[in-house]
Amino acid sequence: MTDPSQFLTTLSTQQTLPAVAQQAVDYWIDGWQRTILFWDVLRQRSDQYYAQKAKAVPHVLSFEHELVLDGRTLERPVNYGLVRVKPPEGVVINPKKRPFVVVDPRAGHGPGIGGFKADSELGVAMRAGHPCYFVGFSPDPMPGQTIEDIMRAEAKFLEKVIELHPQAEGKPCVIGNCQAGWAVLMVAATRPELFGPLIIPGSPLSYWAGVEGENPMRYTGGLYGGSWLTALTSDLGAGKFDGAHLVENFENLNPANTLWTKNYDLWSKVDTEGPRFLEFEKWWGGHVNLNAEEMQWIVDQLFVGNRLATAEIVTSDGVRIDLRNIRSPILCFCSKGDNITPPQQALGWIVDLYQKDDDIRACAQTIVYAIHESIGHLGIFVSGGVAKKEHQEFSSNIDLIDVLPPGLYEAVMTPKTADTAHADLVSGDWIVRFEPRTLDDLRAIVQPDPENERRFATARRVSEINLGLYRTLFQPFVQAFASTQTAEWLHKLNPSELPFELFSDRNPLMRQVAQLAEQVRGQRRPASPDNPLLQVQAMISDGIIAALDGYRDLRDRSMEQIFLAIYSAPLLQALVGLRASDEPPRRRPGLEPEEIAFVQQRIAELKARLAEGGWREAAIRGLVYIGMAGAGVDERAFEVLRQMRAASHGEMTLAEFKQVLREQFFALLLDRDGALAAIPKMLPADAAVRAEALGKIRQVVSAVGEVSGERAERLAQIEKLFQAVE
Repeated sequence: MTDPSQFLTTLSTQQTLPAVAQQAVDYWIDGWQRTILFWDVLRQRSDQYYAQKAKAVPHVLSFEHELVLDGRTLERPVNYGLVRVKPPEGVVINPKKRPFVVVDPRAGHGPGIGGFKADSELGVAMRAGHPCYFVGFSPDPMPGQTIEDIMRAEAKFLEKVIELHPQAEGKPCVIGNCQAGWAVLMVAATRPELFGPLIIPGSPLSYWAGVEGENPMRYTGGLYGGSWLTALTSDLGAGKFDGAHLVENFENLNPANTLWTKNYDLWSKVDTEGPRFLEFEKWWGGHVNLNAEEMQWIVDQLFVGNRLATAEIVTSDGVRIDLRNIRSPILCFCSKGDNITPPQQALGWIVDLYQKDDDIRACAQTIVYAIHESIGHLGIFVSGGVAKKEHQEFSSNIDLIDVLPPGLYEAVMTPKTADTAHADLVSGDWIVRFEPRTLDDLRAIVQPDPENERRFATARRVSEINLGLYRTLFQPFVQAFASTQTAEWLHKLNPSELPFELFSDRNPLMRQVAQLAEQVRGQRRPASPDNPLLQVQAMISDGIIAALDGYRDLRDRSMEQIFLAIYSAPLLQALVGLRASDEPPRRRPGLEPEEIAFVQQRIAELKARLAEGGWREAAIRGLVYIGMAGAGVDERAFEVLRQMRAASHGEMTLAEFKQVLREQFFALLLDRDGALAAIPKMLPADAAVRAEALGKIRQVVSAVGEVSGERAERLAQIEKLFQAVE
């Protein structure tokens, strides 16, 4: 077949054309060739899609791996599996370091995004010397599979990882990406003994939270009348919920990107953009399914119900899922540029669960948050820049995170420079410091609003009513007429799925595209960068993007106004049983009587043991006291402690150090004067031992730079106490 651009190519070689006409011919040749190459990339994407779909477990992991435990073989089978990730060549794993387990979200896409490239969550963890594991899944759920079955399977996976690493100093660090975050936290709330630190990037946990004028996705459930539509979609899918619907919801958030920018960027830079486009689409187009029961539970309990953040979820065997039961540090990583999980939804659960700062400490819980200024939702997991900064710092400082005293912290990162004090103590290009924060700091971010709660509580009641009506009046008829064939056709016609069918070799019109593209590559004539028509092209593109963004903004404002008008109505609130009073529209968990009794008992025990311990406990108490006056816990100070502990040939394990540090922290918190006065009683009479301990304190305190201000005053106070031996 002859290349249709040959005529224009011949014409462009004639030197008699005026300059303007020549530029026009060059542009049209370039545009026509780019269009053919663009079609060919879409054809390659379809071929890639069907090749992935033919695999038993499609994934996009870039690392070699081996299956460790298949969830389909468990007593309650699930379509999940645990694999061990093999380190790339040149990367050495330290068997004594805690393993990392990355769990990917099952939110419409296939697994692998946590190990998508070398600079990824798995990549930086392995470069830090940690053994790594990955939890993925196959496209179709097992019959009857439920969310609770997945929780039990993930607990089994962690038991296996712990069994395989008896020498590891610390329980596994578990990373739960996006939707996997809430699933991992639910497991940690019921099986806290299995977990080391938890890292929850881009994970929604408080689904009603948000700011008016932003975050329109949270209104969707109320505008659709609740979760009855989820039940209808699952029924039409013959008992399965098509993951392509979830992908479509994500794409609807940014119509300019979905309908124009993504394809325009490929078309305009088709000579270089194809590989990157295909790499991303390999994951983005790999749709997976959920059982009807799974999706209905997620929507009813989380998206519309918002029950996780207030400990309202109870398992089938009567266990209440209370996130306050988690005993491992929780690190929430979110971004202001994320329109799927904004900071309000990632952090709102903390102010939902806790009323006072002391409540966090009373539950012995350590919560850290980090907020990126601009990265989008997917960038939290796939951005190389984020991996080399935030994820690398989290991985290299995971032991420091594990031993942080109970409380609320923000991870603050500053670049390492030539002027950085003791730069040799910093492993990467950034210095991380964990600065104490209060619930008031979080409330300034989350902006909780009682009236907003009442609106969403009303939407939850409406959802329950509509779901009951659908199940009673319509569901039997829908299920009677639905079939697997109908579900397959609906799947193919989904806007997120249809392009793969249209641009594949199955379409007779596409069969000659590959041959045409090969001819074009041999005769490629890109237009000159200074061609004015390229500038016109860019201006038209900018206009289309502006128009689509304008449509999006108008749509989002309209959605918000409709939601507020409907669910703010006192009549509707009264009809669904919400009283117009100061009573909170949903359960607010407080400290239960048995928990209060336990806390009081622990306080009495700690006060009775203020003078117990030796010089190590006294030194740690002194360090905690001095650190309380600083801006936060700096990684350099912990690195000095780590080196000291290594030099002492492991006289105190990391777990023992964590326990002692927490006890000394609480001792100072409960009775600071009494705890300080007890230090001389804890020290031996040997002046050399006291001097050595004091020298270590000075070394740790000075690791972050010159000691000044209140920290210097406290250091002087500790020096006097170490000299006043009783």
